Amino acid sequence: MRRCIPMPCCPPADAAPLVAVLAAGAASRFGGGKLDTVLAGRPVGQWVLDAVEASGLPAGVIVVGQTVPQFAAQSGWPLVVNPRAAEGLGTSLALAAGRALAQGRALLVLLADMPLVEAGYIAQLAGAKTGAATLYPTGKRGVPAFLPLALLPQIAALSGDQGAGALLAGQEDFARLEPPAAMLLDIDRAEDLARAAAIISARG
Repeated sequence: MRRCIPMPCCPPADAAPLVAVLAAGAASRFGGGKLDTVLAGRPVGQWVLDAVEASGLPAGVIVVGQTVPQFAAQSGWPLVVNPRAAEGLGTSLALAAGRALAQGRALLVLLADMPLVEAGYIAQLAGAKTGAATLYPTGKRGVPAFLPLALLPQIAALSGDQGAGALLAGQEDFARLEPPAAMLLDIDRAEDLARAAAIISARG
């Protein structure tokens, strides 16, 4: 039997996925600067990085726009600058997929404005064998998501504000993980920040 040599086209079976934290949005509904806004003692964006570290996965990349959030600049994570960030989320997803493809690794996508995503959930996503997507209360599949290497060429072709939802909906072999609804809170407006602070406080 021909032996599979670890190369970009054939990664080791136990290779950790590349974690990509998407942080290139303009935060216009928040008024700008949301990822550096302090939430329970930490910048909003830092919560996600800390959850990745607690999950046991290695630091990956942060996809940023032309204006780099301070939390990302100070994180020590490699930054991928998206010059087309204003065109929409799809451009950041495509960049992240391209970076993972170049490394011959699967991709685990997280959003920097979802500070309540927990380490255990990230580890659960990463442990999926054939891929995994988050199942939202509406029935939609989305991120956070674990995307296998075979799917990345299609993700790398995304553009504009086209997310991965349509592609994820067609992946019947994907695990569909349903976290507590509070974990999916994203910070779009000031009232979302207040809700997140209340949830963190209630957790103790």
